[in-house]
Amino acid sequence: MKRWFFAIWMAAIAGLSAQDRVINAGPMVGHTGMTEAYLWVQTVRPAQVRFVYYPADNPSARRRTDICKTETADGHTCKVKLTGLKPGTKYQYEVVVNGRRIRFDYPLEFETQEIWRFRKPPRDFSFVFGSGAYINDPPWDRPGKPYGGQYEIYRSIWKNDPDFMIWGGDNVYLRQGEWNSRERTIYRYTHDRAIPEMQPLLASVSHYAIVDDHDIGPNDCDGSFWNKETTWEVFDLFWANPSTGVAGIKGAISQFSWYDADFFLLDNRYYREANYLKKDRKTMLGKAQLEWLKNALAFSKARFKFIVMGGQFLNSARRYETYSNYGFDKERLELIDFIYDQGIKNVIFLTGDRHMSEISVFNPSNGKPVIYDLTSSPFTSGPNRHAHKEVNVFRVPGSLIMKRNFARVDVKGQGKDRHVEISYYDTYGTLIYRYRLDFQNPPMKVERVRAESTE
Repeated sequence: MKRWFFAIWMAAIAGLSAQDRVINAGPMVGHTGMTEAYLWVQTVRPAQVRFVYYPADNPSARRRTDICKTETADGHTCKVKLTGLKPGTKYQYEVVVNGRRIRFDYPLEFETQEIWRFRKPPRDFSFVFGSGAYINDPPWDRPGKPYGGQYEIYRSIWKNDPDFMIWGGDNVYLRQGEWNSRERTIYRYTHDRAIPEMQPLLASVSHYAIVDDHDIGPNDCDGSFWNKETTWEVFDLFWANPSTGVAGIKGAISQFSWYDADFFLLDNRYYREANYLKKDRKTMLGKAQLEWLKNALAFSKARFKFIVMGGQFLNSARRYETYSNYGFDKERLELIDFIYDQGIKNVIFLTGDRHMSEISVFNPSNGKPVIYDLTSSPFTSGPNRHAHKEVNVFRVPGSLIMKRNFARVDVKGQGKDRHVEISYYDTYGTLIYRYRLDFQNPPMKVERVRAESTE
């Protein structure tokens, strides 16, 4: 009798716990400017959500958003834009679901950017970027050894305390058949976004994202993929970029500024022509996106220009989906020539896709601007253990990493000493190496912190 009663009691407790769980993933901080910020959350079922927010040093100045109703058709997601914020202010926030405040054991906070131009030097800031976030899901994975793992990397990134994070594509891996179904695409995001290791990072760091092939459809997919409008729409449901598309141009394209740096988020899938299409001159970005990027670079008055895209830009090896391969090299050279002809300095590409990390630098030695390509991959996907066999003539010797990692970029210093520094860390947050970008005389190699860091 006692065992029977205990079993019924435990089942009742389990039922209450399941009912009590109302949030599947998040909250997440999205784009953060001087006077506005985005907050996102996903509930387990249809619900009424609102955010309460206030300056960290003045909790009595509480404001609340209108109610956001999460719907099944939209994956029970809620995205809210906060306006009228004070520049240079740290905010704390709360999540209220169906009238009840949800409590978390980690901070919910964000900080707006300062008004600095014509007033003071830009402040130092840092961000993390990388790509390749495979989350295992046994019923839908390939047979054999799990492809994903070591999710604790997200805890390491959180502890690294960046100002924001850029997800450089392959942020989810749509499995076979999922890219053909809106419902299944939402399922994939719902499953992957919910892992516990990711939640503290989402809640207190501003997040930006681009897409690559696995976010949109089949491996190596291009602009011909018939369901790209749907997968692009679901991408927008689960991220909070400042925009999805720019100047009337469709795609996962956006732009934002962080103090004296401009960031151009590109979509290398929406307009991409097929890899095996036989054509003299092929496009990866599409004419409209490429022209927008050129104009935006020419207009930019930022000291540093970061261009974020899925595949490697500088890598000279005609391997896999580098910009040098499959006949896209003419468009690549067109963009390099444009940067040279316009004299645009301090251009840095941030790239992923390759399941390995490295630094590439194009130093023309003729007075033309130096161009960097910083590659970081993967977060939790399987590493490329054979990348050392690939001949990339622009690779900085000693920079290759063939294991899971993330990159932290620091923009710091004042006046002439204002510079960019990149640090690569392993899954557990241990430094692999650090490299200072030099746009005059790039270092010929990097010194590794540990000899075994390529394993």
